[in-house]
Amino acid sequence: MEERTNRRVRAIQISGIRQFFNKLKDYPGAVSLTIGQPDFATPDHVKQAGKTAIDQNKTTYTANAGLLELRQAIAGYVAEKYNLHYQPESEIITTVGASEAIDLTFRTLLEDGDEVILPGPAYPGYEAPIKLAGGIPVYIDTRETDFKMTAKQIADHLNEKTKAIVLPYPSNPTGCVLSEGEVAAIAEVLKNKSVFVVSDEIYSELTYGQKHVSIALFPGMKEKTVVINGLSKSHAMTGWRMGYVLADQPIADQLIKVHQYGISCITSITQYAAIEALTTGKHDAEPMRRAYKERLDYVIERLEAMGIDVIRPSGAFYVFPSIAKFGMSSETFALKLLDEERLAAVPGSAFSSYGEGYLRLSYAYSMDVLKEGLDRLERFVSRL
Repeated sequence: MEERTNRRVRAIQISGIRQFFNKLKDYPGAVSLTIGQPDFATPDHVKQAGKTAIDQNKTTYTANAGLLELRQAIAGYVAEKYNLHYQPESEIITTVGASEAIDLTFRTLLEDGDEVILPGPAYPGYEAPIKLAGGIPVYIDTRETDFKMTAKQIADHLNEKTKAIVLPYPSNPTGCVLSEGEVAAIAEVLKNKSVFVVSDEIYSELTYGQKHVSIALFPGMKEKTVVINGLSKSHAMTGWRMGYVLADQPIADQLIKVHQYGISCITSITQYAAIEALTTGKHDAEPMRRAYKERLDYVIERLEAMGIDVIRPSGAFYVFPSIAKFGMSSETFALKLLDEERLAAVPGSAFSSYGEGYLRLSYAYSMDVLKEGLDRLERFVSRL
């Protein structure tokens, strides 16, 4: 009966990130630098808000878009942090993490044959939902532009089939961040085009020396932009599954239909915890960001000492060093590294063909884990 299942589902694969992570069960004692999972605990006051919600029996359905109090908290948070202004009643939808936000956005925007431009390499969580919605991913090679998609590249790729563009900055897997000028140049290209922008800003609180700027700020862009964000990375709340979508009301009116039938509403307990995170805990990311910056400095110093080429990232918690000079595919390199040194990292090919020749290392781990992992990497490359 397998051949009678949806052909689009049969055509996609489990994420290369998860494929590699799943191999760890066969390697006792392995060190993993694979998953973008903060090693910080959810702040205590946020956990307590969730516990209190349970104790007070706040365990019923909520409005499809989420509690109004939560949407008001989101509105206040993004206004203060990023100068973004959205109406809580009609332009904010809470989602089951940023992952659901991505899926429902593409299912709402795309029809069969629509093209979606995105940078290569890119997080694999975009390509599969695009294809499932009937769209066609169109990658722009960013390897010669420090992994940043430029205004000129976008202009050169636009055609009558282009329905949307994905701006995933700060970037997974490269950690690159667009400057205000770079975002402004892209907005200038797009402001008079009938093309949607899907701006994934989940790492917006994790930047180092360069402030995140949303494309939705620029003239003519809010009306065509869907901003995706959440609390997984900023507040170490990955398991709470707390994401949200910001969109101009005409778009939000369509997004809520897909969300309603797929999810109904996100977990009520998570919503009450999120209110606490976005109000009392609106600065909770700052100590995490300082720790990540320290870890980033350490990882870059170690990689450079090994003679490994790497572009220093300005955001998120990943580095994406080149392994091309070692003369093997990224998957072969990663498998040998796991076999010989029990160190797991994600091959660059998991992030499209444009990631071939690279390796993604996550530094969302303690310094002790990073030191051990990089010691193992150093031993491995010294033998190549």
